[in-house]
Amino acid sequence: MQNCGYCQGGELLAKFGIKICDLDVSQLILFKEQSHPGRCIVAYKDHVSEIVNISEEERNRYFADVAKAANAIHKAFGPKKVNYGAYGDTGCHLHFHLVPKYEDDPFEWGGVFAMNPDRKYLTDAEYDEMIEKIKANL
Repeated sequence: MQNCGYCQGGELLAKFGIKICDLDVSQLILFKEQSHPGRCIVAYKDHVSEIVNISEEERNRYFADVAKAANAIHKAFGPKKVNYGAYGDTGCHLHFHLVPKYEDDPFEWGGVFAMNPDRKYLTDAEYDEMIEKIKANL
């Protein structure tokens, strides 16, 4: 947990994300690399590795948070599709990447996304504007 950005926040989280808000059993984080406008992470509130490590009730609440975040992304940015990715081979904290895909944007449409294409970062004002759009639609 000492090296977990989701648990520790601060500089560890700031390397890749900006916390938007707490949801019911998770936190919503804007992924700094924005090749897919609106890309977020929904990280479970506790440091667990697998979806099978939480109760059925907690799992249902977590997936409700994921759905709430996806709905806000759809309303705020109008993607054609949101892809959901659950990874964590090295950072074993339960989280889902919500990756909006846009048919009119040829970048990776119809293919699997790169974990971090390292090609598009925003200004602080642009991050703030994006966060406000998401919050307004939660």
